[in-house]
Amino acid sequence: RKQATDYSTSSSDEDFESKPSLTHKAKRALRKRRKLEKETKQLIKQEELKRLHKAQAIQRQLEELEERQRTLEIFGVELERELRGEADSGTKDENQMLHEWFELVMEKNKLMRYESELLIIAQELELEDHQSRLEQKLREKMAIDDSLKDEMDLNEEDEI
Repeated sequence: RKQATDYSTSSSDEDFESKPSLTHKAKRALRKRRKLEKETKQLIKQEELKRLHKAQAIQRQLEELEERQRTLEIFGVELERELRGEADSGTKDENQMLHEWFELVMEKNKLMRYESELLIIAQELELEDHQSRLEQKLREKMAIDDSLKDEMDLNEEDEI
């Protein structure tokens, strides 16, 4: 009889222990989900910072490029005056001045191409940032249960 009582007690203890283990599993899954969400947010923030640093570097390069173009423009104006005979060319002959002028034009064209490339990269960064924000917004919308959403929320989610 005592063994039967022990057996029944132990089986009821097992039932009692299995219920908390289910909640323990649910808690563990919830912790894992929160950890994953936190890591995702950190990755998103890191990507945003990378884009920000890249954008700042592009901005600095564009400013340097603008300054270099201004310098070339000033030098080009002086050279054109010399070629027209409006300014004193000193000991330079016309062939040397033409050579310098063509080099100046080539340098200016090179800088303009580089500026175009930088502007394209900046535009790509803006698009990546916009995409990242849309993805985050979509994740937030999708995290809400569909039964709690009204038609406007569903339409906005579809639009995103």
